[in-house]
Amino acid sequence: MKALALLGLALLAGAVYAEPLGLPPVPIPADNPQSAEKIKLGDKLFHDKRFSSTGAVACSNCHDDAKAFTDSPRRVSEGVNKLTGTRNAPTVINAAYMKTQFWDGRSPSLEDQALYPFLNPVEMALPDHGPILKIVRNDPDYAAAFQSVFGKSGEAITMKEVTQAIASFERTVVAGNSPFDRWYYGHDERALTPAQVRGFQVFVGQGRCVSCHVIEQTQALFTDNRFHNIGVGITAVQADVPKLAGAFLEAKAKGVDVDVAVLTDKKTSELGRFAVTDQFDDLGGFKTPTLRNIALTAPYMHDGSLKTLKDVMTHYNNGGIAKAGDRVNDFLSGGIRPLNLTSQQMDDLVAFMQALTSPEFAQTAAKAK
Repeated sequence: MKALALLGLALLAGAVYAEPLGLPPVPIPADNPQSAEKIKLGDKLFHDKRFSSTGAVACSNCHDDAKAFTDSPRRVSEGVNKLTGTRNAPTVINAAYMKTQFWDGRSPSLEDQALYPFLNPVEMALPDHGPILKIVRNDPDYAAAFQSVFGKSGEAITMKEVTQAIASFERTVVAGNSPFDRWYYGHDERALTPAQVRGFQVFVGQGRCVSCHVIEQTQALFTDNRFHNIGVGITAVQADVPKLAGAFLEAKAKGVDVDVAVLTDKKTSELGRFAVTDQFDDLGGFKTPTLRNIALTAPYMHDGSLKTLKDVMTHYNNGGIAKAGDRVNDFLSGGIRPLNLTSQQMDDLVAFMQALTSPEFAQTAAKAK
């Protein structure tokens, strides 16, 4: 990812930095400033397979640079010993702009998020963070890097420094400058095809997509950073929801690990944001994902249950159900209703989604074919 590396180094070296067209400045925590050395260290940590119980799985297994930082086309992610979880790997691209991390928002920051996959039994399955600290404290290259970046060595190196480095690397994985950006913000009338322009009109009009996938005057994150029940996943278990919710609240009161519970049990996973907030209004709610580079990250939704973008359009067009006549979810978010789009309008919407691919990832996808 040479383009990303160069972008990151420009930011870190303190050079004058212009955000990619269509994106705002990357939020940087005051207690974790960027530096070129820290990003390089985070990149190495992100790709190190030694931080798993089998020595075969790194963060990059599920967030592969060559697959737009996902594990497409997997429906749900695969961890150690080919164990699978319950959720589709969200892209790291532009995760720096997300107010919370994970599909249910159970983590408040990139730094905090980085702690959990190492320990989850269906991801990297370490018993604790001790093996990671042993490596970074004793590996000569890591020891030198942590001393240079954080001024710490030996026992003074903790998971705080490890996750700060990983998060710093992830904050360089940003991408805009898509054909849409060049058309909408750059005023290049030739950047979109006629079908894509028509799709944009549906997106902001009859399709009402823009209600959650937000476009602003000078930037577009294509997410409202909120959580919605759109009729995916929980519909299959809605008869069991009262029992499931009650049992989960009881288990949570006894100290159940939410991260483990939602990734190891399919029914518990479908509780969505409720598993974090304990609020019944959040049942089946999942975070609005960004649509940037969406054409490269199939399958879709938190459970990977929709294979194609056309399937996604059909789901929304039907008002949150797979096909007309299916039962509508009892906890469906307000505003989800049939759209009455024509087949042509849905095709145009798909064309518009394809106009949200940033050039560096379009090139990566082409090389991978």
